[in-house]
This record gives sequence, C-alpha cells and structure tokens, in this order.
Amino acid sequence: MSAVAPAELVARIWERDPTLWTGNDEAKWLGWLDEPMRMRSRLGDLQRFVEELAAPGQIDTFVLLGMGGSSLAPEVIKRSFGAESFHVLDTTHPAAVRGLAETLDLDATLFIAASKSGTTLETRSHLDFFWERAGKRGEFFAAITDPGSKLDQLAKERGFLGTFDGEPTIGGRYSALSVFGLVPAALMGVDLERLLERVEETVEACHGEEGNPGLELGLELGNGWRDGRDKVTINPNPGGFGLWAEQLLAESTGKDGKGLIPAPEESPDGLDRQAPEVRLPSLYELGQEFYRWEFATAVAGSILGINPFDQPNVQAAKDKTNEVLSGGEPDVEPRGSLDELFAQARPGDYVAVQAFIDPEREAELEPLLARAREDTGCVVTHGLGPRYLHSTGQLHKGGPNTGLFVQVVDGAGDELPIPGRDFGFRRLIHSQAAGDLASLEERGRRIVRVRLEKM
Repeated sequence: MSAVAPAELVARIWERDPTLWTGNDEAKWLGWLDEPMRMRSRLGDLQRFVEELAAPGQIDTFVLLGMGGSSLAPEVIKRSFGAESFHVLDTTHPAAVRGLAETLDLDATLFIAASKSGTTLETRSHLDFFWERAGKRGEFFAAITDPGSKLDQLAKERGFLGTFDGEPTIGGRYSALSVFGLVPAALMGVDLERLLERVEETVEACHGEEGNPGLELGLELGNGWRDGRDKVTINPNPGGFGLWAEQLLAESTGKDGKGLIPAPEESPDGLDRQAPEVRLPSLYELGQEFYRWEFATAVAGSILGINPFDQPNVQAAKDKTNEVLSGGEPDVEPRGSLDELFAQARPGDYVAVQAFIDPEREAELEPLLARAREDTGCVVTHGLGPRYLHSTGQLHKGGPNTGLFVQVVDGAGDELPIPGRDFGFRRLIHSQAAGDLASLEERGRRIVRVRLEKM
C-alpha cells in the first residue's frame, strides 16, 4: 500500500479505520486499544477474588492451563516477577504433565483454564486431566474465557470458583492487558493499580504523532521490513519478553507471503536484521512495553499491507492434528538430512527448530542451534511444540518461504491417558508433530525431522 503520513496513520488507528490495513474485519478486533482503561474498572472484582482465595489460607499454588495468547503473557509476567508458586502449563508432553501433577498438593492448588474460544484442544485436555485428578471439585478451578463459550458453560456446570469474561473484540495475542494477563498477574501478587497507571501513560502517548512510542517502534519495524531487514532480533531480558513478542509479531504479520520474523536473543549483526530495543528499566514498565509493542505491530501491519488481527493458516495444523489422531499411531520417524537441508540455505533465509520435546530438555537443543548458525550463517529461531503452533506457526505457513525447518521429537515416554478421550498425551503430542510436518510439506516448505536422542 502507499505510504501513510504518521499523523494520519495514528488518527486512523484510533478511528478504527479497517482500510488502513486490508479493509476487511480489522475494526472489530481493536478492543485492545482501550482495554487498559476497561480493566481499571474491574480491579475491585479481581482484588476481591484474590483476597477471598487468600483468606482461608488454603490455596497457595496456581496452575494456568492455556496456550499461545492465553499463556505467553502470564509466562513472561511470572518470570519477570519471580512468581515461583505460579505454574504455566502449555505443553502436551506427557513427562511435563506427569511431572507437574506429581509435585502438586491438590488440596492447595487452584487450576485456571484460559481459552478465548473455550475449545482449545490442549487446554481442554489439561482441564479434563486435572479435573479428574483433583477429585472433580469445582472450588479448585477457575476459567478465563469469552462470554458464552463452551468453557464458560462448562465452568457453570461444574461450579467453578470463578469465571472471568474476556473482551470479544480482542484477539488472543493482543490480550496481555486483559483478564488473560491480569488475572494471573493478580494471583502472582502484582500491584495491578500501579501496573495500569503506567500503561495509561503509554496509551495517552500513543494518541499523538510526536513522542508516540508505539508509532516510533512500528515505523522502525515496518520500514526495516521494507528495506529487506525482516528478521527482528529481540534483546535478552530476565523475563523472557521475546517469548511474548515473538507470537505477537509472527502471528500478526506472517501472511500473504510476507512477515516479520522474530528471532529473540539472536545476534543483530546481519544485512537482513533489525534490533529494536525492549525497554524494561523496571518491573512495572512491563505493562507499558506490552502496549507499545501491540500498537507498533498494528502500525507495522499497515506498512506490510496485511491484516494484523487474523491468523488464516493456524487452523491448518489443527486440522492435520485431528486427521492424524483419527488414524491410529502417528509416524514420527526421522526424515531427511540436516546436511542436505542446511546446504540449501540462501541469503535471507532463517532456520526454525521446532521441538516437540519435554521442556525440561530444552537445553539439549543448544548444539543443534549452534550447528545451524555455523552451517548456514542464517538467523536461527526455536520453539517448543505445541506452544509454537499458537505462536510462530502462522508465520511458518503464511509468511515468506525462506524457512529451513528442523522438527525435533523425543520418545515422549509412557502414555498418559486423557479422561474422556481415546488418545493420551503421548499420542497427542506426536500427532501434533506429524500434523505440522505434513502441513508444512503441503506448502512446499523445506523440512526434516530428527530425534533428540540421535542428534
């Protein structure tokens, strides 16, 4: 699209003008612009919920069951504030699910199921597993979901301790400053009043042309992409902000053969790279930074000429997973050669390591990541499956065909049954791996599969 003057760009965002992007349904997904102010009016309810939990002195551990937009902001908040009694479960690996279950005191743990749609397969599987394990006691469960969803209905039927309604005009990846991020933050002991006061300063600044932090970052991202620097390195920080920003950028911009390719903690040195700064001088700047990157992504999306609020290719991997699940034991045998894959690297390509492994073994990927950098000279990204399917999966399928994909699987150990399902977590995670490989191959992506134990 033709360049839009910065002042006009800002004005049209606040006017909810969909023609700033593709002229489709963008206007109905801009609830995140005002959500911090709406949440200020809900702080009393959140605080009462937390105080009532604490009053009996019974609950001292929290487990969030969620994926993608429902889990990544809480994970970053947890890491940033050092909330050791708060756990985020966003893997279907049986070793991880079993390991967490064995450490919990089920008479002192609150499980929070978080899903906008209320139908997320991973989250519903986690919920069914822990519902049975915890003795089907609704007072140990809460839900965060959009009004009227299947999860909302289930929470009512089962007598959950509380249900928090999401804002339907906000997509998952823009929901950090909604109940999906702030209910977990409240349970971690974060001072939400203080957090949102700082956010509102950024919201106000994002209304103008001068000194607009979201506009400045968005122009940097979009103009960098226009100049051929489509890899966005994100500087390391203790809270792992790149985990959240990675989803925001990849799922928002990776479509129509275009996309910003986030590469957290990679070297910024390279002609195809840009290195916008993550500004986190103190813990309570985190909310401001969430909002700055959300606004920036909307700005960058206008420069790329895409709809930054949809995710047209995410369903593909889900459909393939269901197809594999219905067909018996999935095939996750090694396929292809790393040597041959890396020999295909061209300037401007990137390597994406997609690891369907126990998260406790993530450090074992380091030799593979180092080899990929050395053999290709490319930016190297990596994500854990199935988490990345809800994060960078859209970019992998809908973005530019510049990825070299390495899927990594492990043995996954013994099966762990899921109540009410004819499959367990082992078969589920292997089906997700098989389904995503098939989906990428259908799009002509270059991909191999290796076993973690044999790399």
